Amino acid sequence: MAGATATSYTDKVLVTDEVAEFSDAVVAEMRSHLDKYPAERSRSALIPLLFVIQRERGWIDNPGVNFLAKFLDLEVTDVWETATFYSMFNLRPVGRHHIQICKTLSCKIMGEPEITEHICSKLGIHPGETTEDGKFTVSLVECLGSCGTAPMMQIGFDYHEDLTVEKVDKILEACK
Repeated sequence: MAGATATSYTDKVLVTDEVAEFSDAVVAEMRSHLDKYPAERSRSALIPLLFVIQRERGWIDNPGVNFLAKFLDLEVTDVWETATFYSMFNLRPVGRHHIQICKTLSCKIMGEPEITEHICSKLGIHPGETTEDGKFTVSLVECLGSCGTAPMMQIGFDYHEDLTVEKVDKILEACK
């Protein structure tokens, strides 16, 4: 990866000139998302297209961002500002089960610290890390919009609410 440098806003993103390549079927899928918006509003397709990039590449990487910038005729920074804003986009590879624990006020008051400590202790990792076998990644994220059922976490696209240590154990066991 000649010429790769860490950016000033994160040491996790490498900026290169490489542009990802995708199959004709994936490009057709991307065009179908783009077709949902008026031509002058093509940027509106950015979030669904980032999901396609993440699904295809496993995470949002610089070659995928470069592809989207060219595909949508945007600046690379326009794509990165969206990708880095939302916690649903992974800026590095994550485990097969990405555990996103809500860390905001309602969850914190209702027991998030205990839940986070239990999960991390059980998996032998800290927030932001992935287990050696690649099965689990734990992330602390901003509000997931389930304050009435705090504490909660999201694994993939599934919400797990009203968490207790016992519930967490059952959920983790089901993931193995």
